[in-house]
Amino acid sequence: MDLIKLAEEIIAGKRLKREDDLNFFFTADLEELRKGAALLQDYFCGKKVDLCTIMNARSGRCSENCKFCAQSAHHHTGVDEYGFVEIDEIMEMALANQAEGADRFGLVTSGRRLDGEDFEHAIEAYKKMKANCSISLCAGHGLLRREQFKRLREAGVESYHENIETSRRNFPNICTTHKFEDKLETMRIAKEEGFCVCSGGIIGMGETWEDRLDMALTLAELGIESIPINALMSIPGTPLGHLPGLAPEDILRTVAFFRYLNPAANIRLAAGRKMLPQNGREAFCGGASATITGNMLTTSGSNIKEDIAMLHELGFNLN
Repeated sequence: MDLIKLAEEIIAGKRLKREDDLNFFFTADLEELRKGAALLQDYFCGKKVDLCTIMNARSGRCSENCKFCAQSAHHHTGVDEYGFVEIDEIMEMALANQAEGADRFGLVTSGRRLDGEDFEHAIEAYKKMKANCSISLCAGHGLLRREQFKRLREAGVESYHENIETSRRNFPNICTTHKFEDKLETMRIAKEEGFCVCSGGIIGMGETWEDRLDMALTLAELGIESIPINALMSIPGTPLGHLPGLAPEDILRTVAFFRYLNPAANIRLAAGRKMLPQNGREAFCGGASATITGNMLTTSGSNIKEDIAMLHELGFNLN
């Protein structure tokens, strides 16, 4: 397979489909794969890298049993547990991230769905941020209902985050308290209500390369615009806490072929970036056009100023 020629064909309008033989992605020369991914990234995304930050606005005691997650009440991880944070604290973080150069700021909350009084607090927080900040707003509050999405849009939220986590086949091995289709339906509603949907998953949870490929194809079929790729950070106390970290080459290969399958999307580095040399420099030159930065949930993140300095060195435009 001539990977550079394939990249040029994609630039000319070709799109890879589920029925195509795509197994070459697993064995292709990594450097050639990354060169093709860089061509696609440059054509579809230019020199812009999108920086987003998130705040864990409600932590722990989650009813869902996702095997990777420190916040599940089914596991015993010692994670901090707290209710919905005060709006003043949210405002302080949003303004600080805006001042440091982030493109968007999102609130994420533990639980199957943000509801009741906590959802009302979230709406008030988004309204206040919209009135006082220029930073774009993102939300990640689980399997919301359509009327909740309408209210989020009215409050100024532009993007909605809901990871599919893995392939359809592998999903029941990771979570049994909700279904893969529940996530797809939530994402469909969000798109119908005008949100930019951010959805990706986690690699390194014992899945096969075929599972990773299936996840990339599912996201392509859904037309997802922002795709975070997380590498599992094994957390003691979770059922996946014993798994070793991925080799950097596996992460780079995944980023690269996600770019081939989702050429115009923002392929976003997320948790596990620190498994890569120099905090992911190579990935930004091989398919990744976005990243989560700042303090990320229960796993260590990256400093915004350091990320901006690194990306400027690589020739990217952050304006």
